[in-house]
Amino acid sequence: MFAARRAEQKPRLFLYDVTSSYLEGDKNAFGAYGYGRDGKKNKKQIVIGLLCDEQGEPVSVEVFKGNTQDTQTFAAQVNKASTRFGCEQVTFVGDRGMIKSGQIEDLSRVGFHYITAITKPQIETLLKAGVLQMELFDSAVCEVEQDGVRYVLRRNPSRAEQLAASRADKQMRVEQFVKERNLYLTEHPRAKVATAEKALLAKVERLKIDAWLLVEVKERSLQLNVNQAALEEASRLDGCYVLKTDLAASVASKQEVHDRYKDLAQVEQAFRTCKTTHLETRPIHVRTEAHTRAHVLVVMLAFLIRRVLSRAWAALDVTIEEGLHQLQVLSSTEMKVKNGGSCLRIPKPNPACSALLNALDLRLPEALPDGNVRVDTRRKLPERRKPY
Repeated sequence: MFAARRAEQKPRLFLYDVTSSYLEGDKNAFGAYGYGRDGKKNKKQIVIGLLCDEQGEPVSVEVFKGNTQDTQTFAAQVNKASTRFGCEQVTFVGDRGMIKSGQIEDLSRVGFHYITAITKPQIETLLKAGVLQMELFDSAVCEVEQDGVRYVLRRNPSRAEQLAASRADKQMRVEQFVKERNLYLTEHPRAKVATAEKALLAKVERLKIDAWLLVEVKERSLQLNVNQAALEEASRLDGCYVLKTDLAASVASKQEVHDRYKDLAQVEQAFRTCKTTHLETRPIHVRTEAHTRAHVLVVMLAFLIRRVLSRAWAALDVTIEEGLHQLQVLSSTEMKVKNGGSCLRIPKPNPACSALLNALDLRLPEALPDGNVRVDTRRKLPERRKPY
């Protein structure tokens, strides 16, 4: 499929990310307990790696064992791009948990480049070393270069406001908790203050605001104190992020580096579409390696069809679900010839269906041979599923 689509012009950039999908049952060949992104506890899962081109079009999907770390899936993608696809001078875009020092070495060995992000502790290290300065973080994209590595900086004001609002919300929740505990201590003289303090400390720590919100006990009352200096330090990098790349400025400007990293959202959207809409990656009932790979591949092929439909029907102001619902009225009429054969005649589509088909440049035939084709409905499929 890749050769048919991109044989003449191979991608110069790949977007790569992974997700996980939980399993029904525990006999799947790839099934293992690992870091789950579905919020499902006590269920084995598989890990799915999706490789997309610069337009966000999936070019390859791969299944890994459910306990595979993100970075352990990366070398296979590099090898696939260089050997199987025959690409040269490619740039891989991955998030901060995907492309680390080991993955950068893998890319360098085959002459590939990278665009990724660095973690908050790494930003702090660069600030202490004087490589970066807080004054450089602005709503406009800024750039710093050191030893052949370019750092692209930006502060997102909207994100900073969201984080500030989140802290304020957490503080309000803790204050409400303190009121309830103090009221209980007042009404129950024999209740232990130490027990209430322990519960409050656990809540503050669980909300990850213990660095600046302090707990005190005065007689039989709990109190909260805000360490303003610690709060300012905790919020210093709100909305700040730093991207890292080895691409030369002549190849990609700082704005292009920034925009290409943001394109990773297309891979995340692909995962959300495949897992939460009618494409239905889940539930996964298959067990063998081959069947699991086939299941995931079919879902990704269906996602490619969704992208085609979305582009074709954009001008009609119709969602994919609405368009498919309208096309459900398409039908065929069986015509039989006395003492002869039979065929399926397709009536002329109504105007709404015609518009949808024309947008896809599809023309329905007037008739089809009657092949006595059996179509299994969703209800019948489980009855025919083999117990693999």
